[in-house]
Amino acid sequence: MNHRAFVALLAVACLSGASHRCRADEPLVVVADFEGASVRDVEINERERSVSFAPGGDPERGWPCWWYFRIDGIGVDEEITLRLRGSSAAIAKQKPLAASWAMPAQATYSIDGESWQHTAPGERQGEWMIYKLKPNAASLYVAWGPPYTPKTAEKFVRDVGERSSHATATVLCRSRSGRPVPMLHVREGQRESKDRFGVWVQARQHAWESGSSWVAQGFAEWITGDDPNAAWLRQHADIYVIPIMDVDNTATGNGGKNALPHDHNRDWSPKPHWNETRAAQRMVTDLIAEDRMDVFLDLHNPAPGDPSFFYILPRELIDEPMISLRDRFIDLAYAKISKIKPMIPMSRQPKVTGSSYHPLWRQISANWVSMNGNADTVSLCLETIWNSPKSTTTGYRAVGASLAAAVQEYLAERTVSPPKLPQR
Repeated sequence: MNHRAFVALLAVACLSGASHRCRADEPLVVVADFEGASVRDVEINERERSVSFAPGGDPERGWPCWWYFRIDGIGVDEEITLRLRGSSAAIAKQKPLAASWAMPAQATYSIDGESWQHTAPGERQGEWMIYKLKPNAASLYVAWGPPYTPKTAEKFVRDVGERSSHATATVLCRSRSGRPVPMLHVREGQRESKDRFGVWVQARQHAWESGSSWVAQGFAEWITGDDPNAAWLRQHADIYVIPIMDVDNTATGNGGKNALPHDHNRDWSPKPHWNETRAAQRMVTDLIAEDRMDVFLDLHNPAPGDPSFFYILPRELIDEPMISLRDRFIDLAYAKISKIKPMIPMSRQPKVTGSSYHPLWRQISANWVSMNGNADTVSLCLETIWNSPKSTTTGYRAVGASLAAAVQEYLAERTVSPPKLPQR
């Protein structure tokens, strides 16, 4: 065989992937030294080009189900295998969290750390979930879901504030670790505050539930957009949006939920432990005192097998007109979210968070606002599905936009309804 023919055959073999030796593979390296990163028990198999790992995080700072890291050293046109196992970490004698909480049907990945997409569906093999992907890049970010860090929130709030004359970028407070908690305040026109509805939207009281921050972003994008209904809402309401409440655990890659002494969503008590809760509670209390705490929305992601749905207080714990107004808002929100294409699975039937739900049920934010709010306050927790092919940044933002449109339609109806009742 002449030299030219040999070179041609070698090239064909390399391009077809027939010979692993044709690639000058670098060693795979796992990097987790950036904001929001979380991983532990890393094992790299260079022969198989696989990374085995478990979610990181301190169980005292919340359920260890969040994982997010970068892989460097990937070869051209190389397929990488991720082998995920649930965390064995637990507090005292508690059982470890079920692995399913850490195992999305499809993992999330990004080449640049900004644009996120799903892997192909993973395959469960005993205690492991196996994902395979071919990034066509030397580095690859992988995560439980599309990350949304405090820096992401800061940049989004700042950009909206600079772009829209109706939005003010500010901070709710600083966390116990000194981090700013970005907040957006939206209003348009000269209507006095006393004549405006109050709308409060907060996300991420549980740090691992990253999808809820994308829902909050979609909400903020819609209310600052060009839709005439968005303009109406800006002209008739004061709207506050906080994309991340638990900024400390989000920044450090901890789960947040059931953190000690309790998480942010069990902290709405007379003496809150967390700075974010204290600041939010103070502002919401001011809106209540002004008789204009009209819509309070707390955004979360649910259990692995759940669709999107609302959490509510049992009917026997609240009075009219709160019950009828709440039910009307849920109908409007369901009608809009259920029409999103591609479809975002959603249940029309809410779940309840009464005394049998959790020992601290009275200190759950949406419950606290319902029980302490105005007679016509609508206070709800929206759980947006995370374990679905449509649980992407695009899908989450569409849910947020639909939720914002529902707020507008609901409040527009209120302007032609009977006057507000006296505060309870």
